[in-house]
Amino acid sequence: MKKNGWIFLTAIISSVLYACGNEALEEDIVTDKTNGTETVAEMSAEEKGSFASGITAEEAKEDPPAEAENTGIEINDVIEERCPAAYSAKRADVRYGEYTHHTYDSETCGMERGYSILLPADYSTDKKYPVLYILHGIFGNEFSFSGDAGIRIKEIVGNMAAEGYIEETIVVCPNMYAATDPDQQPGFDAEACLPYDNFIHDLVNDLMPHIEQEYSVLTGRENTYLAGFSMGGRETIYIALKRPDLFGYVCAVSSAPGVVPTSDAFMSHPGQMTEEEMRFAEGAEAPEVFILCCGDKDSVVGTYPKSYHEILERNGVEHIWYEIGGADHDNHVVNSGVFNLFKQIANNKR
Repeated sequence: MKKNGWIFLTAIISSVLYACGNEALEEDIVTDKTNGTETVAEMSAEEKGSFASGITAEEAKEDPPAEAENTGIEINDVIEERCPAAYSAKRADVRYGEYTHHTYDSETCGMERGYSILLPADYSTDKKYPVLYILHGIFGNEFSFSGDAGIRIKEIVGNMAAEGYIEETIVVCPNMYAATDPDQQPGFDAEACLPYDNFIHDLVNDLMPHIEQEYSVLTGRENTYLAGFSMGGRETIYIALKRPDLFGYVCAVSSAPGVVPTSDAFMSHPGQMTEEEMRFAEGAEAPEVFILCCGDKDSVVGTYPKSYHEILERNGVEHIWYEIGGADHDNHVVNSGVFNLFKQIANNKR
């Protein structure tokens, strides 16, 4: 997904937001181009995909050069802004799993819903595996990550496992739009976004029990990871704060506005909690690792991810915050977040 007219327009709007510290615009900058279902209907699949899994730079469509031998990265708690090329590339000496698509019955939504799943190449029911649930952005679905050439989850997980840094891991890519009406569609308004906030119930009550029943997985928060991009990053923060008992390792990438009340160029967000409530419940066991990250040139969500970091910091919530220099709302930040999440997991579990 290359930068296009829509993303360029978004960049202009977001740059104003960025400069204003995410204050609401006092007037409609672009009439009928930033709000409503009519605008969404006019968007191409490529434009929607840019929101769902990130803008993909041309160079990310091809495999970067990779060393065939063990690269010997140092496993510690130091954050690396960008995923090293050797870990985002397909390598001849490593066997990778493949994404497959399946469905489950969702009582939360009252319908059958789909998910993509990445099993290790040597997956066996004689062994149990930790699980990463990774959530797409707005307008996305269960194919957003598995179908994007610039997203290197398969390579990162496969390479790090092959070198013995992490355990072989199952990756689940759900459809995060947990609507109860099959005809409801995503859009830039509060009502159209409600199904994203409903996903916490579908995830906890329907999808996770299904995965644990159908696949050979390690259970417990220490073996259950959660990550998300953009709207998925927003929901990742919300889910992690509400259910820290379930997820031991968390990474929210380029998180969209709406965890707390605010307004941006696209819509007004009622918020899922107040700023004061944006913390773990008293006595709750916080995740072992809680990462927030974003590109410092993000043309879509601007400084909202940084504002979440600042709220968590004020509320005394322990977490890791970092920015990826020169990165936009793009695949580079997704790959960076996934790599650093697994690097932190490797450091904690070694």
